[in-house]
Amino acid sequence: MTQGTAKKVVFLSSFPPRKCGIATFTADLITSTAAAAKGDFEPLVVAMQPGDHKYADPVKFEIRENVKSDYICAADYVNFSHVDVVSVQHEFGLFGGEAGAYLSLLLNRLKAPIITTLHTVLDDPDPDYYKSLVDVCKASYRVITMNKQGLSMLRDIYGIPAKKVKLIPHGIPDLPFVDSNYYKHKFGLEDRKTILTFGLLNKNKGIETMLEALPEIVEADPSVIYIVLGMTHPNILKHEGESYRFRLQRMVKDLGLQEHVIFHNRFVNDQELHNFLCAADIYVTPYVSEKQLTSGTLSFAVGTGKAVVSTPYWAAVELLADGRGMLVPFGHSKPLAHAIIEILQNDSKFYSLRRQAYEYGRSRTWPKIGQAYWKLFSARRLPVRIPAKTKLTPTQTISNIEVPEPSLAHLKKLTDDTGLYQHAKFTIPNRAYGYCTDDNARALIAVTRYYCQYSEPQALELLDTYLSFVIHSQNQDGTIRNFMDFDRAWCENEPANDAFGRVLWAFGTVMANPPNPAYLSIVKDCFDMSVGQVLRQLPKGMAYSILGMSDYLKHFPGASEIKRQLELAADGLVTQYEECSYPDWQWFEEILTYDNAVLPHALFVAASTLGNKKYREIAEKTCEFLLANTFNGEHFSFVGCKGWHERGGPRAAFDQQPIEAAGTVLMLRAAYDVTQNDRFLTLQRKAFDWFLGQNDLRIPVYDFRTKGCNDGLTPDGVNTNQGAESMLSFLLGLLAIVESYAFIDKTRAGNGVSPPQTDIAMQRAKRAQPIKSVSARAKDKESPIEKLI
Repeated sequence: MTQGTAKKVVFLSSFPPRKCGIATFTADLITSTAAAAKGDFEPLVVAMQPGDHKYADPVKFEIRENVKSDYICAADYVNFSHVDVVSVQHEFGLFGGEAGAYLSLLLNRLKAPIITTLHTVLDDPDPDYYKSLVDVCKASYRVITMNKQGLSMLRDIYGIPAKKVKLIPHGIPDLPFVDSNYYKHKFGLEDRKTILTFGLLNKNKGIETMLEALPEIVEADPSVIYIVLGMTHPNILKHEGESYRFRLQRMVKDLGLQEHVIFHNRFVNDQELHNFLCAADIYVTPYVSEKQLTSGTLSFAVGTGKAVVSTPYWAAVELLADGRGMLVPFGHSKPLAHAIIEILQNDSKFYSLRRQAYEYGRSRTWPKIGQAYWKLFSARRLPVRIPAKTKLTPTQTISNIEVPEPSLAHLKKLTDDTGLYQHAKFTIPNRAYGYCTDDNARALIAVTRYYCQYSEPQALELLDTYLSFVIHSQNQDGTIRNFMDFDRAWCENEPANDAFGRVLWAFGTVMANPPNPAYLSIVKDCFDMSVGQVLRQLPKGMAYSILGMSDYLKHFPGASEIKRQLELAADGLVTQYEECSYPDWQWFEEILTYDNAVLPHALFVAASTLGNKKYREIAEKTCEFLLANTFNGEHFSFVGCKGWHERGGPRAAFDQQPIEAAGTVLMLRAAYDVTQNDRFLTLQRKAFDWFLGQNDLRIPVYDFRTKGCNDGLTPDGVNTNQGAESMLSFLLGLLAIVESYAFIDKTRAGNGVSPPQTDIAMQRAKRAQPIKSVSARAKDKESPIEKLI
């Protein structure tokens, strides 16, 4: 649900500036719904993106028509945007796959109820089109058709239950009933009888029939001028160019109609269209096929009270019934000419058609259509939707646990033959800062864990690149160089860093999960060369080293030297804790700074590896202290880097860094492994959801479009640069969540319990005992320190 009172509705559709009728329909629908909602409506648009359109608000996400993974990613984006309703504008040609089947990949993953508006219903569909439409209707809570015939077709042909289908007509602009002569001067058409056809030009419009009828019409009334308003349909333009328009123009010349036909080859805005409609005397739609259930252009003409002549396609039969227009046979110019001449020469007929059309249109104006849609969107008892459970391919497996699909795309973009760049400007690698071992070691950890779950060749290629960089960073004495410039020169006089510890962690990860046995010997030699340097590290460097040494012992549990070094490092953290902790400050240092969670994480791992109760006790105390200072009972709010949090001082709220979320996710899984307390798994998922918008600003830090991660959460939003550390933090957090789900499912299956069908965090929420935030604890203890925070 939304955080405020406004109903948040996602519209899945094409959208302006794309030039198509459905884009215009969606824009009008949003405007009219907003008016009906009176401030209680928040629209978001997921736009189909066939070309190089530059979208603005309310477009929040774009789907490339034929890129299958975009549909899955869009579903993730919608699910993590806390929406109330999804409104789908369905047209087969709008979506990729056979008969637009890719749409179902998206719909079947959505959690919010779906209301689908059908812009086309086929009366004799082939199997692909039949299945595609049935799948869309099954996924939808309500299906809207704009025509009475659509109701019977959905019931009789597709077997859609009548109670699921609702009739809401196409909206019509709420324009006044005017004398066309008032508007003709805008176009220099005074004293001309004006006939109009508008819409995107294509062969189905039947303009040839109207041109063939025009000589007879002109003979009866030489003042007639016929305006063909609209650009060529973009799909026609792409594949055939302007050949159809040129053919029509040749017809005009051959028939000697140059003084009686005007082609306006452009996509007009609403105001221009209204002016053209008001200037027209007669509106014509000489379409060539009956199989068109809706027509926005015809609806607009009826709504403005035009005298309409049309062929009897499905939408026209309903709109023009009972004297609201004149119907003529398909493809016959003579009846078309006679109908138009009758209207031109019979004022009584002309005004009767106009009056009846206009009065009928009052029931279909956009304000009334907006009210009908708003009534659906704002219903109090919209159903809770359980996403469809289907057999998933390896590239789709992640969506069934309601987290984004793991992707190496952005990581690959930041990587060259040398290694991983440190920084980026937005998604563009920033070569000025070169590389660092810190990030390449983290990348080695991430792709090793990724390859364990998804044995994709590109992961192994990246693994080799990062491993090569990390090995090259190692000096003969086992120390580690960190910064390398773009010219592959190592920097001198480096500041203190934790690259050493991360290198051991990376080596240990590869040893615990070697993609091939041959890696083991190489990495073990490198690990052994450096392990003697562990005790020279800063506390966090020792913590990272503990994680690496623990992984080493998973493969070589009898390695005595590694055990000794691990114990000495863990004892070092215990000493650090004992020297710095106070009753109101259960921590290893007198300040909370960067990647805090790795310290209790390391002690949880050491406790598990060595069976040391003291390590566990301190790990639990410091874990609880960190949670109390970062979890507010609803979501995580990490310590900001603009001031950190010194003991006795204020806590910086920003900028919050992705590494804090990832470290917390990993710490909480280690806490669960040691304690078997389900509460830690609940909190683990909440920590990960910081990336997806469960944070102080309710903004996703993960970028669903680029599949990268923004560099931080600032007071003004996100830092849109997407560098290595943030990307790796997200990927490590995501893989940890996936591992947790896999572990839980396996455990439950082994115990004869069905795997969870919904988010584990939600399942366990009732049993979880929430961590009290510092502000909440202050109410209990009222300690001086807590009052300051």
